[in-house]
Amino acid sequence: MIKMMRVDHRLLHGQVAFSWTSTLSANCILIADDETAVNELKKTTMKLAKPNGVKLVIKSIKDSIEALNKGVTDKYKLFIVVSSIEDANKIIRGYPSIKNLNIGSTLPREDKTNISKTIVIDKKEKNILKGLIGDGVNINIQMVPSDTKLNVKNLI
Repeated sequence: MIKMMRVDHRLLHGQVAFSWTSTLSANCILIADDETAVNELKKTTMKLAKPNGVKLVIKSIKDSIEALNKGVTDKYKLFIVVSSIEDANKIIRGYPSIKNLNIGSTLPREDKTNISKTIVIDKKEKNILKGLIGDGVNINIQMVPSDTKLNVKNLI
């Protein structure tokens, strides 16, 4: 069962590893990220940040979609973390059962516009979000579980 899918350019860190995982009662974190899947140093860093008693799986976007579709993850209370809105879109398009998306952090760049205090997006990401919302995906911004959810539909 997928507990939540989150966009966070930092992937696994304190907020994700501890606040979200415990709030969701997740027992498995799936890091779906092409770069991390092939980078041993990044993998090691992610493994060090993982909470005790929680399984950590690191896969490419393609392999993550395959695992979700095959039902390999069904036995877990799964928390999926991706680094970008584009990657979230790929997974949702490849596994349309995901109907909720949390955005916690996006990578700041000069060509991006703030839609909240902590979230910046460019035109392509805005179009992706509009498309997902149009397809019935509920998208919220929430840094930590104690923050109020901001509905992206009202911000773009």
